[in-house]
Order: sequence, then C-alpha cells, then structure tokens
Amino acid sequence: MRELVYTGFMTLDGIVDSPGGVVEGHRGGGWVFDTEFVPEAYALKGEELADTTALMFGRRSYAAFAPIWPGSEDHAAYRDLPKYVVSSTLDDDALVDGWGPITILRSTEDVAALKEGDGGAVFIHGSAELARRLGEAGLIDRYNLLVFPVLLGAGKRLFTDADVDRRNLRLRESATYSNGVAKLIYEVVR
Repeated sequence: MRELVYTGFMTLDGIVDSPGGVVEGHRGGGWVFDTEFVPEAYALKGEELADTTALMFGRRSYAAFAPIWPGSEDHAAYRDLPKYVVSSTLDDDALVDGWGPITILRSTEDVAALKEGDGGAVFIHGSAELARRLGEAGLIDRYNLLVFPVLLGAGKRLFTDADVDRRNLRLRESATYSNGVAKLIYEVVR
C-alpha cells in the first residue's frame, strides 16, 4: 500500500493560502518570504525528495505549478516523477508536456485505488481543498508541515472546521528554528 503525504507551509492559525505571494489570491500572501530565511528551516523539503515517488495535485494547484515547475531548477528532482491530478473537469489536452507521466484521477475513489497499488510515497503539494477532502476520507497517512509565525485570520485552511469524527495524530518528528518556524511531522493513527 502506498503512503499519501501532505506537505506544505502553514500559518500558526492554520491558513495554507498564498504562501508565495499575493498573486496566488490572498491579500496577505507571500508570508513565507516575509519570514527570515534560515536554511535549516527548509531542510524538510530536501529530505522529502528521498521519499517522493510521485506527486499529487488538485486542479488549481496543478494549473499554478505546471507552467513553472517543469523548467525550475529548484524542482528539477520532480521533473520525471509520475504526477497525479485529481479533477473531475480537467481535460487531457490541458496537461503539460515534458513533466513526466501525468494521470488524471476523477474521484476520491480513484485516489483510494492508487493507494492500494504498489509503489512508494505520493506527496501532495499545495492543493488545500484536495488535501482536506482526502483527509476527511481517511486517505492521508502523514502531514509534513512547516508552521510559520504568522496569523492571517482568513484564507484556505488545510483542516475543516466542520463537526467531523475525531482523528488522532502521532508526532513523528519536530523541530523549531531561530526564525520561529516549526517543523511538525504527524502520522495519522489508524
């Protein structure tokens, strides 16, 4: 069975919206770059490369990353990995060329079937709404979070505020850094 891992940047109040800039849609966007750069705080991103065998995106995150990541040297290690885009509306002709094999999954059930197959960890980047839906369906196995010392108040949240059944997490690893960023890696207890 494959492991499904959400990896992302989050504010202390749980917002994952627009970490890279206001062009991503949130008026407070760019909060990652407003935090002092401390290399060791981002080491998790490099460590994840060894575990990543495939990437998964929701439609909007795919549309944001696909024009940039294939030519980005910062993301070169991801270039040839299989990609999965979960969307009920995306057409095959909207997929970019030269970014490894890309498969469209149409439903949560398709994601569950992918997890049942052979292979290593699949990492979800961005895609807050997808991650929230998959988490609620019990499909996410681990959360790799870098929590930033920022409060935005409103925006996309990784976790629902709806009344759902309790899900327990086990802290696998944590660290804090001089810039106030905290690394929190949680496994979902089954």
